[in-house]
Amino acid sequence: MRALALTAKQETTTAVRALWFWVVALALVLAQTIAAQARPESFADLAQKVSPAVVNITTSTMVAANTDTMPMVPEGSPFEDFFREFRDRNNGGEGQPRRTSALGSGFVISEDGFIVTNNHVIESADEIIIEFYEGGELQAEVIGTDPKTDIALLKVVADGPLAFVSFGDSDTARVGDWVMAMGNPLGQGFSVSAGIVSARNRALSGTYDDYIQTDAAINRGNSGGPLFNMDGQVVGVNTAILSPNGGSIGIGFSMASNVVTRVVEQLKEFGETRRGWLGVRIQDVTDDVAEAIGLDEARGALVTDVPEGPALEGGMKSGDVILSFDGKDVQDTRGLVRRVGNAEVGKAVRVVVFRDGKTQTLKVTLGRREEAEGTVPAAQTDEGEEVAPSERDVLGLTLSEMTDELRQQLDLGPDAEGLVVRDVDVETEAYEKGLRGGDVITEAGQQSLSTVDDFETRIEDARDAGRKSLLLLVRRSGEPRFVALSLGEE
Repeated sequence: MRALALTAKQETTTAVRALWFWVVALALVLAQTIAAQARPESFADLAQKVSPAVVNITTSTMVAANTDTMPMVPEGSPFEDFFREFRDRNNGGEGQPRRTSALGSGFVISEDGFIVTNNHVIESADEIIIEFYEGGELQAEVIGTDPKTDIALLKVVADGPLAFVSFGDSDTARVGDWVMAMGNPLGQGFSVSAGIVSARNRALSGTYDDYIQTDAAINRGNSGGPLFNMDGQVVGVNTAILSPNGGSIGIGFSMASNVVTRVVEQLKEFGETRRGWLGVRIQDVTDDVAEAIGLDEARGALVTDVPEGPALEGGMKSGDVILSFDGKDVQDTRGLVRRVGNAEVGKAVRVVVFRDGKTQTLKVTLGRREEAEGTVPAAQTDEGEEVAPSERDVLGLTLSEMTDELRQQLDLGPDAEGLVVRDVDVETEAYEKGLRGGDVITEAGQQSLSTVDDFETRIEDARDAGRKSLLLLVRRSGEPRFVALSLGEE
C-alpha cells in the first residue's frame, strides 16, 4: 500500500510540473505575440492601403529675369558685349521672365478632391499640378491658406471619386508610437519612411505651433505630406526638419492634426481662417511673480495690457491673471493663445481671473483676431512747460518722475504717467531681469505710480504684508511686461 501511495504522489508531481511547463510556454508565446504587435514586421499593408491618397505636387512660378548676373566690366569694354550675349542666351533675352518650379507633397482628404499641403509648397505659385500615386495629373486651385500654421487647402476636379484618408486624434499619439511618413523627398517620387513619435507639443516659431517630432526620415519635398499612425489615420502634416546640411538627421516636425483639422474646416467654409480674439497682452507667471501677487503657484497668464477690445469691454484689467478660459484651466500663455484662437468668433465666454488676492469671473464676447491684427494706435506727443524731474535711487534703479520733455524724448502720449528709469546698476537684480534706461514703470504692487514717493510707499506696503518681492509693470516702446523684484532686507 505504501508503494502505491508513493507512486500516486509521484504521478501528481509529474502532472503539476507538466502543467507548469505548459503555462510558462503559453506565457512566452503571448509575450512574443505582444512584442510582434508592438513592433510590426512590415509596413507594407499600411503603405498599400494609404498610398492612393498621397500626392506629389509640382508648382511653377514666373519670376523676373536676373539682370545682375553679368560680371562687372568697365563700360565700353570689348568684354561688355560678350557677357551681355551670354546672359541673354541663358535668360532668353534681357528682361525676359523665366519659369521656376518646386516640388512638394500632399494628401487627399475627401472623395470630391480636397487636398491638404503646406502653404510654403504652393505660395506664389501660378500653376499647381497634382500627380497621383496610381498615375494621372490634375490641375489644382487654391481654396485658402493659413501662413500661421503653414497649411493650404487645394481642390481638384476629377472624373470620379478619389481615394482619400482621414484625420486621427493627434492628442492620443504617445512618445514612442510608430508612425509612417509619405511624400516626394528630393523630387524622387512616392516614398515611405517609418519611425516613432520622438516628442510632442513642440513649438518652433509660430503662435499656434503644435508639432509632433519624429525620427521618420523627412527631407525636402516631403513638405505637406502626411504622417500616419498605425491605423492609417493622419496625425500630422510634415512641415519642417532640423538639419545642419539640409538632409534628414532624424529630427522632423509635423503639424499636429488637431490643429490642421480646425484650419481646414475654416478654409473649406470661408476660404480663410477666423480665429477668436480676446484682446490682451500676456506673459507667463513665474515663481517670483506668483509670490509677489499672492498666487498659490505659478500658473495662468498674466495680463500686461488691455487695449480697446473684447477684454476691456468685459472688465479685464492689467495685472489680472487668467486662470480659466471657457471652462478650462489655463496653465501658460501658449495654451491660452491656442484656446482663444480655436474659439468661435462672437462667442460669449467666461474667464476666471485672479485679482487682488481672490478670483473673479468675467464674461467676454470674443472678437476676430484677423480683423484686430496690425491696429497699433499712433503715439502722440505734446510740448509743454519743462519741469526739472526728481531723481532717486531705489532697488538699483535711478528713477525720474515723468515730465513733458521725457514724454517727447520717449515718444509717449501726453497723458503717459509713471516713473522713467534713467539708469540701472549692472550689479543688481533689476539689471539681470532686463530693466534698462528708458523703461517706464507705470505700476508697482498693481497700483499706479506718479512719484518716487509712491514707489517707496509700495515697497513698504509689500514688506508690511510679508512679501519678498514687488511686482512692477514696465513699458518699453509701448510694450508692457511684468517684472518681480526682490525687496531684500530693509
